[in-house]
Amino acid sequence: MAQPRIGQKVVVDVPSTTANLGPGFDCLGAALDLNNRFSMQRIEGSGERFELIIEGPEGSHLRGGPENLVYRAAQRVWKAANSEPFGLQAKVRLAVPPARGLGSSATAIVAGLVGANALMGSPLSKEKLLELAIDIEGHPDNVVPSLLGGLCITAKALSERWRVVRCEWQSSIKVVVAIPTIRLSTNEARRAMPKEIPIKDAVINLGALTLLLQGLRTGNGDLIADGMYDRLHEPYRWRLIKGGLAVRKAALNAGAWGCVISGAGPSLLALCPEDYGQKVSRAMLRAWEAAGVASRVPVLNIEENGSRWRPEPNE
Repeated sequence: MAQPRIGQKVVVDVPSTTANLGPGFDCLGAALDLNNRFSMQRIEGSGERFELIIEGPEGSHLRGGPENLVYRAAQRVWKAANSEPFGLQAKVRLAVPPARGLGSSATAIVAGLVGANALMGSPLSKEKLLELAIDIEGHPDNVVPSLLGGLCITAKALSERWRVVRCEWQSSIKVVVAIPTIRLSTNEARRAMPKEIPIKDAVINLGALTLLLQGLRTGNGDLIADGMYDRLHEPYRWRLIKGGLAVRKAALNAGAWGCVISGAGPSLLALCPEDYGQKVSRAMLRAWEAAGVASRVPVLNIEENGSRWRPEPNE
């Protein structure tokens, strides 16, 4: 297989995601129109060489080298395509802050897969990239919508295949995301959860998931309000998020249908009618300020197109 020439570049735009959406723990996620942009370039050196350049105030702690997720994902592409590894540089315009529950690690995985594949002329199908992404991440609810876009429910079928279903989302539904300056690692959030849960809680979540999906499809706020409810992970994680319950209450009082933990947190996500977006945003911002936590609270839409790449001319 032909190697890209030294200096060859591609740009990959990868959307942020919200996972565990409402009652959809580890299976339901959505892509949001807040993107990380990765400019990826073949550089001189062997496949052991990976350089990372971060643009933006977040992510100063991130490093290049063999343990970086972008590099690890690129390695998987080379192996699957039976290609020789090559030196790689990733320049990242970081809009999705790490450790906030918005799929930052998923953007790195997807960018590494899509970028390395594009540099080699796209020998791997999107289906294969999806398989690799889930394998690297370990669960599907971030990487699937990050790659494909939209609202996705992903489950391992009886056949042991991962099955992805794109679900409908009424465009008038706005997503308000309160992103605090505090961080929370996924590992810490996982440790807060019990090893087992009561059957009653599982049944409640199954019913709520049905209501939520129907509400998102039709724009029915009453169904969304009853469906944005979780008994599997949120009861154990709210204590990890300073001021989180006060922010949730403020969002609901301002007109949101529901407010949940985004991913493993600490970002919080509210769904509301189009006309209420800015009001809900201001209420969530003020509530976190009252708790002594700085935040930003953008009003977002669903990103339907998923990850995209384009060639970048040499400078």
